[in-house]
Amino acid sequence: MLHGLLNPVPPATSPDHKPGTPGGGSPRVSLVEITPEIEDAVRALRVAPGQEHFVSSVAHSFVEAAQAPEGKPWPRAVLLDDEPVGFLMMSWDVEPAPGLHGPYFLWKLLVDERRQRQGIGRAALAIVCQEVLDDGGRGLLTSCVPGEGSPQPFYEGLGFVPTGEVDEGEVVLRLDLSRFGTGATPTP
Repeated sequence: MLHGLLNPVPPATSPDHKPGTPGGGSPRVSLVEITPEIEDAVRALRVAPGQEHFVSSVAHSFVEAAQAPEGKPWPRAVLLDDEPVGFLMMSWDVEPAPGLHGPYFLWKLLVDERRQRQGIGRAALAIVCQEVLDDGGRGLLTSCVPGEGSPQPFYEGLGFVPTGEVDEGEVVLRLDLSRFGTGATPTP
């Protein structure tokens, strides 16, 4: 699995996963569908001050998803054990077209300001990368606004490289997953 490369916090699919057990094992990251039971908690997630220029709110992301159904939005809550701590939205298996990146495009990644720098974003990306590989994908695209405080160094630190394309002021990056292969355990 890819979590060996990206993930100091093992995903919930790990055999040691013990959800909701205080003190019963290390915390686990998982991606889950956003249900009515957790929607308010997910909408309440916020990035750190100064990051708002780079990552839109969850509520705005829902609006974007509704306005662009052709992007096949795939929104998920990022849980640490059973607590919503982040939000991720992908375009899943999309035919690339003008203004539409694909087939696999990381549209949004938000980790709540209280939970940043704990490996949660890396863990969520590791799960997504494994899902893309399992679906037959060989690359993951994303984009970000460049500048002071941009998430670009975070993505580049994980192996994403700029494609040379700039879309509406955002640098497009790609992570080549083909070197990992299905079921591989990549190492940095």
